[in-house]
Amino acid sequence: MKFAMIGAGAMGLRYGILLQEAGNDVTFIDTWQPHIDKIREQGGVYQMRDHQDRHLVKIKLETPESYNGDPDMLIFFTKQMQLNEYLRRCAHFFNDRQYAFTCMNGMGHIEKLQKYFADDKIIGGTALIATVLPGPGEVDFMGKRGAGKLNMCPLTEKPDEMTHRLFDELQKAKMNPTLTDDFTGTLMTKVIFNSVINTICTMFEIPMGEFGNFPGANDMARQLIDEAYDICARADIHLVSSRQEEIHAIDINTRIDMPLHYPSMYQDMTKDRPTEVDYINGYIAALGRKYHYEAKTHLFVTQAVHLAEFHRQNLAKQRAIKARQAERQAQTA
Repeated sequence: MKFAMIGAGAMGLRYGILLQEAGNDVTFIDTWQPHIDKIREQGGVYQMRDHQDRHLVKIKLETPESYNGDPDMLIFFTKQMQLNEYLRRCAHFFNDRQYAFTCMNGMGHIEKLQKYFADDKIIGGTALIATVLPGPGEVDFMGKRGAGKLNMCPLTEKPDEMTHRLFDELQKAKMNPTLTDDFTGTLMTKVIFNSVINTICTMFEIPMGEFGNFPGANDMARQLIDEAYDICARADIHLVSSRQEEIHAIDINTRIDMPLHYPSMYQDMTKDRPTEVDYINGYIAALGRKYHYEAKTHLFVTQAVHLAEFHRQNLAKQRAIKARQAERQAQTA
């Protein structure tokens, strides 16, 4: 198949490189200029797995403006806050034959995709795969080859030939796909999963294993999960796992599968990028209000992450002031 990977960040690179290794034609499209410059300078991306075996992988890289191909499938892996701008800049090569697939975190992206693609051409998914972008032109796949999994479901909940072709290619790429039959339930189940791990680890700036091994982890997870599941019941959203299965998945993921991993929200915050908390915990809280349920814990956690962002921004300002002061003192000495 011919793929265009819209967003060549950590997850975009992982999906794209693995699909490329499985024999597909993949072009990466990105807008982050230092990343683009580094990849072009190196002639590709340096890929590692668990910080080891660093090697160069040649890839085709374009910007939205320079790409004029006609892929079968567009895979979207941008941040929620970036998607509208990517869609606007990429719209010139969209057509009504193409399919759009995404495993982005949070909620709100499907409505944006619907402005450019018909419902029967949209496939949603969720990924339980950890990947890190250490810097421009470099990506680190966490976990052994074949680690992680993903769920996928067409928006119509009626898999067609292209859905099955995509499933087969993801399977060849050892990404362990599962085809589900409930679109909203599939996406919301991952949002709830992220609403625990991503936000708590980001608030306290800790790896996932430190949270998982904390004696009160299950109680903290249960409080967030119960609120979210109560809201989904009111909204008639059928989640693909039970409350206890979700808690068990969080426990295994944090303590056993990826204890040393820092979630993507933490990576964004520590690199002074906006987090997606409003599209995760904030989305759950907003959905609750729609159905007359006050998700107090999700509201608190949303503000707590914003407080952590605010604190880091203030520290950066203080460091900048001190640096300017030191520079002036050195000039007058």
